[in-house]
Amino acid sequence: MNEILKISAKNLGILALKDHCPRCFYLKLKMGFRIPYQIFPGIFSTIDSYSKKITWSHFAKHDKAPAWFGKIGKCRRVIPVPHHSKFYYIDEQLGFRLTGLPDEIVELEDGTYVIIDYKTSRYTNNQDHLLPIYKVQLNGYAHIFQKLGMGKVSGIYLLYYEPQGQAPVERDVDELIRQDGFVMPFTAHLKRLELNPEGIVNPLLKRVRKIWDKGQVPQANEGCKDCQMLEQMMKLRK
Repeated sequence: MNEILKISAKNLGILALKDHCPRCFYLKLKMGFRIPYQIFPGIFSTIDSYSKKITWSHFAKHDKAPAWFGKIGKCRRVIPVPHHSKFYYIDEQLGFRLTGLPDEIVELEDGTYVIIDYKTSRYTNNQDHLLPIYKVQLNGYAHIFQKLGMGKVSGIYLLYYEPQGQAPVERDVDELIRQDGFVMPFTAHLKRLELNPEGIVNPLLKRVRKIWDKGQVPQANEGCKDCQMLEQMMKLRK
């Protein structure tokens, strides 16, 4: 049996970027994607958590999803996202433990489920260069969900919460000012992605397996800034 490798659906999606650097991916894979000098701002986790609470609170009060969920269909309920220790799938044939947690899982009235991932950023429709990663990421979540026998996934979505940074006009500013600070409005944009877990996830897992088993550092992309920085760091050792 193949050695079991662990990879998240999001990291798997790196291979879907046309300009991804093979050398960088190989090194990250060998490091278990534990990359030095990385700091993820905690504010985004706070916003994601707040977004989930808004959705759950709206369901609790009105027994329906917020209006911006309308394109999804008739929602029956939101269901708790399983703990990461339970939400994974082991593909013994390819030798992978596929991991990752969606932000939201919603059951529709027809008994199927949709999986949603929140993004706190400006909505640019098809101009988001990370869309290939997101497509793999959400298909990975759907793949895990269905392989665990949790139900049938009928749709995967990105939900962009875009902060509205325009300065308010005088007549509106009082609605945003509080004694202890101010309120910043967000606009929601829902984007449906192609759903094809088997067709999207499995070929990429096979590519990762081939990369790992070959055991050779691939050539870097010409002009890769990360590789250039790595070379500079290596020179500092001398």
